[in-house]
Amino acid sequence: MAPIILDHMGNDQNEYIKQHVQVKNPYLDTMEEDILYHFSLSTKTHNLPEMFGDIKFVCVGGSANRMKAFAQFIHQELELPGNPEEVRDICEGTDRYCMYKVGPVLSLSHGMGVPSISIMLHELIKLLHHAQCSDVVLIRLGTSGGVGLAPGTVVVTNKAVDYSFLPQFEQVVLGKVITRSTELDEGVANELLQCSAELQSFPTMIGNTMCTHDFYEGQGRLDGALCSFSHEEKLEYLRKAYEAGVRNIEMESTVFAAMCRVCGVKAAVVCVALLNRFDGDQITSPHDVLVEYQQRPQVLVSHFIKKRLGHIV
Repeated sequence: MAPIILDHMGNDQNEYIKQHVQVKNPYLDTMEEDILYHFSLSTKTHNLPEMFGDIKFVCVGGSANRMKAFAQFIHQELELPGNPEEVRDICEGTDRYCMYKVGPVLSLSHGMGVPSISIMLHELIKLLHHAQCSDVVLIRLGTSGGVGLAPGTVVVTNKAVDYSFLPQFEQVVLGKVITRSTELDEGVANELLQCSAELQSFPTMIGNTMCTHDFYEGQGRLDGALCSFSHEEKLEYLRKAYEAGVRNIEMESTVFAAMCRVCGVKAAVVCVALLNRFDGDQITSPHDVLVEYQQRPQVLVSHFIKKRLGHIV
């Protein structure tokens, strides 16, 4: 059966700029209460517009600890009142995700892989919709494996591509394959690249990001519990990826890009490469070096947010 192609952005990609975050589900309007189960929030028990209506930037990442650290970091960068160490986890009633609100910035964890971030995104987009948020930018901050890049290089994603290097995400719905476009907002990507040029702190580039289903076999690693291919086959696949414009590999970007695009939300993916996959599979850099690498997307996105808010001229 041929896949169904869905792309709801319309001809003018700027149409949504002054619109509220949209959901594409008519059944939500018929519900007396919408329980955001994995956030431990609800439209009946929480005043979502009051809690979240001023959100303009949503930053998400896999690690709960890392996103708490980002919340504390952006609190300091925006020079907000109060103690950054006392930021509160809004999702403390559940152990699935963490969520911190810092002024107009929301910092959330999404776990690891497409299924985990997909669940989070459904509830996040509904949350932003119920809160009547507008002009929101979603940014995924993460780590990745570089393809032909030096460790520590930050990649701002141009297109999120699948295992065959196509800019699409395939979702099975009621036994049918739904194919959605994974193109990200070019304007936001260019703004981030310009911010990197202003910082001049670490190498940054725009490139395609390949999203895989797992960390080992799906990424051509030779060090997993299972391996059915040779070292030469691995290198050949990486060479093909590089030729297709892929500069890093991770496990969430396609569904992130697809869902944001369908719901008319500007989005970007900013990941640091922890290693060059042409050189090996295991991450061997010292802990302090890895910590500094992981802070690079946070520093870049912080500069972007401060510039958007007028804190930097």
